[in-house]
Amino acid sequence: MLLAIDAGNTNIVFAVYDGEKLRARWRAVSHPQRTADEYAVWLVQLMSLEKLSFADFDAAIMATVVPSLLFDLRALCRNYLKTEPLIVGDPAVKLGMKANVERPQSVGTDRLCNSVAAHERYPGAVIVVDFGTATNFDIVAENGDFDGSVIAPGANLSIEALYQAAALLPRVAIHRAQSVIGRDTVSSMQSGVYWGYVGLIDGLIARIKTEYAKPMTVVATGGLANLFRPDIPAIQHIDPDLTIRGLMLIHARNRPGR
Repeated sequence: MLLAIDAGNTNIVFAVYDGEKLRARWRAVSHPQRTADEYAVWLVQLMSLEKLSFADFDAAIMATVVPSLLFDLRALCRNYLKTEPLIVGDPAVKLGMKANVERPQSVGTDRLCNSVAAHERYPGAVIVVDFGTATNFDIVAENGDFDGSVIAPGANLSIEALYQAAALLPRVAIHRAQSVIGRDTVSSMQSGVYWGYVGLIDGLIARIKTEYAKPMTVVATGGLANLFRPDIPAIQHIDPDLTIRGLMLIHARNRPGR
């Protein structure tokens, strides 16, 4: 079995693949001070609930946009799975696609994984809207290449910035405001963030389609995708496992003999 690790700025996702079947998935808060042993203690408890153990794994792959997490996640694989993990972004790891941008090495590895999975699942050109720490709009060409992007601050990041920068504004949760006009501070902030992001996402999807000038499928992933989708008809699919499926596909492309 394969352990796929997607380590982002906010969360780390650990996923178990048995062939192409997703067997289990767990999420932890990204914390650079967490050691390999701490990951192992946490994982072994969750694995036991699925009747799994470290001995069941014979391979691992990871992608991270947080370099400080890499050392201990690699040590986790070496010490407990007894395997050397593939690292997306390593020049020796084949992706089966290329990034058509000025600095290909600067593209986040999670976005490359999303592109690989989106091309495998959806025909034609694709816009992947990833609701994470940033809200990314990644363009996947018809041949599977990464063909550019738009990056905006994530909704959670924006609402936290309001709280941090304005002394009289409270910290609030993102919520679908029933009306655009708020009658108190909390509802006004929630409306501004929620409906503001609906407008941002709708507007950017429309502009990308106009500029790209080809039919495009719009796929959303990330923690807030389901919250925003009802008010953004342009989003055609929600795919919460896009990144980890991309990891699984990249691992398959790098098996010996492939």
